[in-house]
Amino acid sequence: MTTNQSHWEKVYQTRNYDAVSWYAPHLSESLRLIGELCPRKDSAIVDIGGGESTFVDDLLAQGYTDLSVLDISCAAIDFTKKRLGANAGNVNWCVGDITEYDFKGKTFDLWHDRAVFHFLTDGAKRAAYTNLVKNSVKQGGHVVMATFGPEGPLKCSGLDVVRYDERKLHGEFGDKFKLMGSQTNQHATPSGATQQFLYCWCKVA
Repeated sequence: MTTNQSHWEKVYQTRNYDAVSWYAPHLSESLRLIGELCPRKDSAIVDIGGGESTFVDDLLAQGYTDLSVLDISCAAIDFTKKRLGANAGNVNWCVGDITEYDFKGKTFDLWHDRAVFHFLTDGAKRAAYTNLVKNSVKQGGHVVMATFGPEGPLKCSGLDVVRYDERKLHGEFGDKFKLMGSQTNQHATPSGATQQFLYCWCKVA
């Protein structure tokens, strides 16, 4: 197990799912965007860093039938599978480091990442991530990214993060990705603090 994996296993094993700073009962902005960008219920959607989020629950409830969830933590994936019960069998579960992961030819209509990419402080790791996106999202597919915005925190869960504005985040992905829109919003943490998030959504040329 890598140092990075050990860190996240400890986080999920020692903290309640609704006590971590990124917790939200429902990812309303992500759900809105996916409803607009991928209205077909058979769209192949992958959630990066899904962890213990209820996002996959909400997508299942909305009728989506081709869902994948990836997280670096086995504990997080196991928790979510138990919460879903029989519905867990309707999801493709993936455990691994996104900068090293192999989807084995599986491609997606939409790639969703809320609060993973900003942890990649090493340029080589970011390049590995964006290359995987390029190879995994279908032509005409979409990418929805949410990172800390320019006024967001400098650290999260004890780790350094990278803050982004629209231009900087889009620049990491390149011309193959056509920026369709962006916005910032304030996330209220369980402790009562606020964090600025930047949402950007792109179409793959």
